[in-house]
Amino acid sequence: MSCSSPSTHFRRAVFLDRDGTLNRQIVRDGRPFPPTHLDQFALFPDVPAACARLAAAGFVLIVATNQPDVGRGTQSRAMVEAMHARLRELVPQIEHIEVCYASGLDKTAPPDRRRKPEPGMLLDAALAFDLDLSRSWMVGDRWRDVDCGKRAGVRTVLIDFGYAEELREAPDFTVRNFTEAVDVILRSS
Repeated sequence: MSCSSPSTHFRRAVFLDRDGTLNRQIVRDGRPFPPTHLDQFALFPDVPAACARLAAAGFVLIVATNQPDVGRGTQSRAMVEAMHARLRELVPQIEHIEVCYASGLDKTAPPDRRRKPEPGMLLDAALAFDLDLSRSWMVGDRWRDVDCGKRAGVRTVLIDFGYAEELREAPDFTVRNFTEAVDVILRSS
């Protein structure tokens, strides 16, 4: 009788911010804001094909998104879920969507471990989906995305739209759009 231990194959992932990465933001005074209604929710045109390329290369696609307006009472959870349903229809390669609804307004409380820039959403997904974070990536358009990725131990790609905010951590790569982000990931993996 032979005894062998089961081997675990950890997969690589691309974690995707939602607003400003997959879909268009509403920009006012140089600051980005999420869409508030389903009719404002519009993917960037290159997103479906670029996500298909990542999935074909063997990456697990997971959205990691802060939706603090739900916690603040200015957006309904049902509307966010309707946007996610639309996103999954348009990009069926997305395996999972991690959402943090914490408002982030209480500065006296410790930070929510799942609210970016904290890495909790990525760490939770890594456990649930057997992911190898050292071979994974985070793509986003804000400093919170870059910091989250760095704290989780993944490589980071910033899509730079020139927002009026400073980065706190340097991304591994900076690009102008989602297709360029995917090109970097496929070349560097």
